[in-house]
Amino acid sequence: MSVFADLVGQDEAVETLTRAAAAAARIVTGDTGAGTGAMTHAWIFTGPPGSGRSVAARAFAAALQCQRGGIGCGECHGCHTALGGTHADIRFVAPEGLSISVNEMRALVLRASSAPTGGRWQAVVIEDADRLTEAAGNALLKAIEEPPPRTVFLLCTPSTHPDDISVTIRSRCRVVALRQPPAQAVAEVLVRRDGVAPDTAAWAAAAAQGHVGRAKRLAGDADARTRREAVLAVPRRLTGVGACFEAASALIEAAEAEASAASVESDGAERAALEQALGAGGTGRGATGAMRGAAGQIKDLEKRQKSRLTRAQRDSLDRALVDLAGFYRDVLITSWRAPVGVVHTDTAAQSAAAAEKWSPESTLRRLEAVLACREAIEQNVKPKIAVEAMMLGLWRG
Repeated sequence: MSVFADLVGQDEAVETLTRAAAAAARIVTGDTGAGTGAMTHAWIFTGPPGSGRSVAARAFAAALQCQRGGIGCGECHGCHTALGGTHADIRFVAPEGLSISVNEMRALVLRASSAPTGGRWQAVVIEDADRLTEAAGNALLKAIEEPPPRTVFLLCTPSTHPDDISVTIRSRCRVVALRQPPAQAVAEVLVRRDGVAPDTAAWAAAAAQGHVGRAKRLAGDADARTRREAVLAVPRRLTGVGACFEAASALIEAAEAEASAASVESDGAERAALEQALGAGGTGRGATGAMRGAAGQIKDLEKRQKSRLTRAQRDSLDRALVDLAGFYRDVLITSWRAPVGVVHTDTAAQSAAAAEKWSPESTLRRLEAVLACREAIEQNVKPKIAVEAMMLGLWRG
């Protein structure tokens, strides 16, 4: 099966990347007679959340390592290790906290300057490249301007807007634009890849609004479905100012609980591994002294874990806001009798009732309040303040 099999509903992007991988294979073998212009040293993958930006970057990195002429067969050793995240010539960077630091980027660029050990290509995959600090972006720009031979930089960002990626980096990269995959395509992947029942897959794909990862969670995680139901019940709970503040607290607490539950096990394992590496459990004067000197490293780990938890909390809250925006979108299209389907089919009765009660203008203001809340949190406004302001806006209409 092709390495691009999980890149849902992106036929044009797959065709572009397949041609580039084939050209890259010809560069490796020295066969440039058929042309190699489809391949370049830096790429940007853009698209809405859930469109498969990181999936596309990983799949392309795997195709570059394919031992069968760069076709991305998905069966050879190069493809398997690349997709499994264990290939020696592929480096993955995903921000654990709110940003990617300059020190992390400098270390990555230094490692990327070496020749590929497998003799093919060295790929650097930077997920959420929009979280690069200014200094980290400058360090990356220098590497892109003077790329090492057969090193490819693959950046994933929501868009090419200067707020997401600098203009100078954008000008030196080839852009692959991805679109939100249709719900039917997402459902087909859930059935084929994950063994989800067709009716459940269809519901989860529609509820996730084309986000493949979220659709998978909704289809297989009862807790995720419960949290979604609680979010969609918010409009009915907003009966006054007090109810608005209560709903805001409940929404934030749920996001914090979800993030904490997901990180507690990994945080404990990381700390135990670090302490063991530093000599915890050993006896004698040397072991005791080593642990005393390790306090700084443990403190750095705790700082990274705290930053990662903050990011996870915001991501969880953002997923809830997307669901909430979907509800108001359903109300709006029901009011206008638009010839499109609702996102949340299981709350169609509630959205229809709201459409009878609210004017389209007030519904649109509510939808804008949710979107403004998302933007405010992205701009580092305290989530509690942003969500409370949103709830009041939803109540007032």
